[in-house]
Amino acid sequence: MRTAICSGSFDPITLGHLDVIRRAAACFDKVWVCVSPNAEKKNQLFTPEQKLRLVQAAVADLPNVEAELFPGLLADYAVDHGANVIVRGVRNATDFDVEYQMAIINRGIHPQLETMLLPASAEYQHFSSSMVREMIRYHQPLEKYLPASIIPLVRDMTERKGE
Repeated sequence: MRTAICSGSFDPITLGHLDVIRRAAACFDKVWVCVSPNAEKKNQLFTPEQKLRLVQAAVADLPNVEAELFPGLLADYAVDHGANVIVRGVRNATDFDVEYQMAIINRGIHPQLETMLLPASAEYQHFSSSMVREMIRYHQPLEKYLPASIIPLVRDMTERKGE
């Protein structure tokens, strides 16, 4: 079985993230979405458990995709799940440089791990989770940025939080 990992902090999962996950799901028998808390990212809007719930709702229609929280090293998560490929989306040269460095680090930890970089689809190149968080905070329409299945959840979670 060919297994891949898609990872991120997903604060929240966007249509761009979902596009990469769907494309990976078409290439692999099994895709694990690793929702990783990222202590270096400030101004997080959702808790790790909320992020996981949003990701699970977004990928519910993909039978070969499952999501889990994992606070450890991505390379270890991949090996624990029998994956030898990490799939990452890249929007620009900056993303490529960061992901290239991480690929080298991950192969240093587990030499059998490959990283596959998928260029962002043109319609999603311009947005990020931080931009979407601003749209959420200012109560802007979210249909262009988030999977339709999670918009009610996002609204509910942020209204409870007082955003």
